[in-house]
Amino acid sequence: MLMQRGESLKASLIEEVFSSSNWYNRLREYFPEREMKSRKHFEILFQEQAMYKLMEGPDYVVVYFEQQDYIFIDYIIVSGTSRGKGVGSIVLNELKSKGKAIILEVEPVSEEDPDSEKRVRFYEERHNFKKMNIGYERIHNITSELNKMDIFCWSQAPVSDSWVLERMQEIYLEVHAYKVEEIYGRNPQPVSEVLWLKESREKIAQ
Repeated sequence: MLMQRGESLKASLIEEVFSSSNWYNRLREYFPEREMKSRKHFEILFQEQAMYKLMEGPDYVVVYFEQQDYIFIDYIIVSGTSRGKGVGSIVLNELKSKGKAIILEVEPVSEEDPDSEKRVRFYEERHNFKKMNIGYERIHNITSELNKMDIFCWSQAPVSDSWVLERMQEIYLEVHAYKVEEIYGRNPQPVSEVLWLKESREKIAQ
C-alpha cells in the first residue's frame, strides 16, 4: 500500500507539472513534430526516470537528463522576444556550473533552415561545444521520419568520440527508446542502427 501511495503521489505531481505550466505547448510550438516526444512519453520519463528534469522560466524551457558525469539537453528553447539577450547563455552557464560534460543533438546546417547556422555558431563559438565524429540517425516514433542530427559536447576536460558515443547510447536507451513499445506500439531501433563512430564505418566501407 505504501508503494502504491507513493506512486500515486508522484503521478499527481507529474500531472501538476503539466497542468500548472505551458512548457509542453511551448515545446510543441517551436519544435517540428518529427523531433517531439508524445505527452505520455514525457509523463513516463518524469515519473520513472528520476534524473529526467525540467527547468523553466518566463523566457526559456530546458528538459534534460542528468547523470553522474554528464548532462544531456533533450530540449532547449528561448522565447522569440528574448533571443539575442543572453538568456540562452545564462541557462547554459547554469548547467555548466555543475561541472559535468554537456551533450546535445543539433540539426545539421541547412539552407532550408536559416537559423540552423546561427545555432551551431552559438554552441561552437560562444560556448566552446565540439562537434563529435558520431553518426546519428533516428526514425521518429510517430511520424516515421528519419532524423539526422549532429552530436555536440562541451566538457571542462577533453573527451573522446568513443566516450561521448557510450553516453549517447545510454541516452538513447534510457530516454529516446524508453518504453517505446508501450507508448507508441512499435519496436525501438537497435542502438547500433542509430549511433556509430563515423571513422569506424568509413573503415568498413573501404
